Amino acid sequence: MLIIPAIDLRQGKCVRLSQGRKDSATAYDVDPLGVARSFEVDGAKMLHVIDLDGAFGEGKSVNREVAREIIRTSSIPVQFGGGLRRVEDVEELISAGAARVVIGTMAVEAPEKLTRLVELFGARIVVGIDARDGQVMTRGWETRGQVAAVDLARRVAAVGVERVVYTDVARDGMLIGLNIEQTVRIARESGLKVTASGGVSSLADLRRLSDANEPGIDSVIVGKAFYDGRFTLKEALQAIDDQET
Repeated sequence: MLIIPAIDLRQGKCVRLSQGRKDSATAYDVDPLGVARSFEVDGAKMLHVIDLDGAFGEGKSVNREVAREIIRTSSIPVQFGGGLRRVEDVEELISAGAARVVIGTMAVEAPEKLTRLVELFGARIVVGIDARDGQVMTRGWETRGQVAAVDLARRVAAVGVERVVYTDVARDGMLIGLNIEQTVRIARESGLKVTASGGVSSLADLRRLSDANEPGIDSVIVGKAFYDGRFTLKEALQAIDDQET
């Protein structure tokens, strides 16, 4: 199980949201580049970087430049998402060196663009499925779509997507544990590789995800629990290693 630390950017700063609400941001007095280096030193094999300003449709901000610098200075792969609603946006980040890009709103509102991107970039295109009560949320988690999360997973699998990041919006940033049941359902009914996200609060949450023993779920994103000092990346890596040996 790959543990992927999250770096969420708002106006160039590291923040965490509660349930994806932009008015709930908690800013951490840390340099995003320093955070990225720290995670890498502690053993991270990949970083998950999100441009929240872009996700909320707030136009250009410094976040893209910060993300590019993280990508440039990191020796580990960086997965980037947030506000990528044009093919050109995706091409820009991949040209900058992003190992994967996460598409959310575009996958729902412009599936033909998603198909084109998969044709161009293959496994580097990941779909973010952000859901509340099983229904997909788009545009920075502010708009409820008309499609069920499981149906979207099946739909993107059919056009060649290989991986999704599944986030239960109601749990994200709340430190109340992952929605493991729904995450397992997404993996089983779509046949996709799934990165779990939203709500990790303790090492026990990571152990429960590992205990689900679903081969399709091979990674998990952890954010607020790290920033709030619930546990460290080193402790998380050790816990998963102990669980799987």
